[in-house]
Amino acid sequence: MEDEIKAAYMDTSSVEGGEARDLTQMQFSICNKTPGALFDVLLPFKEAGLNLTCLTTRQCPDINNLKAITVFCDVEGHISNPKVKNAIDKVKKIALHTQVINSTTIPWFATQITDIDLFSRGTMAAGEELSSDHPGFNDVEYRKRRDMIAELGKGYRHGMKVPTIEYTKDENKTWSLVWDKLMELYPTHACKEYQYNFSLMVENCGYRPDTIPQLEDISAYLKYRTGFSIRPVTGLLTPRNFLNALAFRVFHSTQYIRHHSLPFYTPEPDVVHELMGHAVLFADPDFAEFTQQIGMASLGASDDMISKLASCYWFSVEFGLCKQEGQLRAYGAGLLGSFGELKYCLSGPGNGDEETGPRYLPWQPEVAAVTEYPITRFQPTYFVAESFADATKKLKEYSNSYGRPFTLEYNPYTQSIKTITTNSEAYLSGKI
Repeated sequence: MEDEIKAAYMDTSSVEGGEARDLTQMQFSICNKTPGALFDVLLPFKEAGLNLTCLTTRQCPDINNLKAITVFCDVEGHISNPKVKNAIDKVKKIALHTQVINSTTIPWFATQITDIDLFSRGTMAAGEELSSDHPGFNDVEYRKRRDMIAELGKGYRHGMKVPTIEYTKDENKTWSLVWDKLMELYPTHACKEYQYNFSLMVENCGYRPDTIPQLEDISAYLKYRTGFSIRPVTGLLTPRNFLNALAFRVFHSTQYIRHHSLPFYTPEPDVVHELMGHAVLFADPDFAEFTQQIGMASLGASDDMISKLASCYWFSVEFGLCKQEGQLRAYGAGLLGSFGELKYCLSGPGNGDEETGPRYLPWQPEVAAVTEYPITRFQPTYFVAESFADATKKLKEYSNSYGRPFTLEYNPYTQSIKTITTNSEAYLSGKI
């Protein structure tokens, strides 16, 4: 199971059917006193059948005593494409000055919230098929039950109500056992934002010790509070697809519960982890902003950057600690949904083992991004944030440092993403 889940977390592929986009950004200078000069320079792109998606101009110093302007443009195509290379070579012969700024392949990413419906094609490990070391592997009834719940989630599409699950007596009992144990630690181990919002979930979402709440009720409340919503998923998504959804403030949640034989252990996310661990803090505006920022950074990111952002997510949203009133407190879902690790995570500082306690490091995304971590045992290292706002600021600085050829804006009214290429952004901001 460890190997399968690790493979799922390391897979950076995009959704099936999404096509990557090639983009070449360049600039050239022409004499602005020569009639038809711009037409002459653009003609090679037209003859090659290449589309220009951005075209802006700026005055520039005279070149060879000629009055000149600089033109910035984005060409749909990669410099390795002979058509693109030949067109640029022709431009070099015509223009006073030509420079290729950047040429890259941008992975496909969702730009409308309805695009997330495509992600359901790519659920991976820990979904419908259980590994032989899973507690429920030999329980035929448990496997049938999971299959039934997964089947209900398969048909979900954006805008639909999340299917209601009539949880059994045994399932509610498992929930109740975990609830009672976690309540012992929340007052002393959970961050203040979690404790405040947990009380609101009790008031508004049906959180109670004897009954598993429904995703639909929680999603509706979160949408009212912070614009977050929850949609069902049958198993693990690739990190790229999972993180991409967060850009739209959409969280994928399982609906099945762990096997009753081990109520305090699950080898993969289940409804206890999702609702006791994740959902509560999505009602906090600062935490919602932090989580969305990870999602925004993942859109169009390289495979290497997706792996690094997945690690940042792991050490924050899943296993993050923060400082409050001089004390360490937990905000990560992997801690808040696990009695054992919630107790352990504040037992340091130590050498990173269960005997001496964990190590603590300040929240630095660039460090978290390259730090290795285990999947199915307690974490040896936790990163400590000063606050959610500070964690967001540092994450933005980190994600802006890796040089995507575009920036993104999220429109909460249309739930869509607007792409502004580097040339356009620089022009609008007056940098060029």
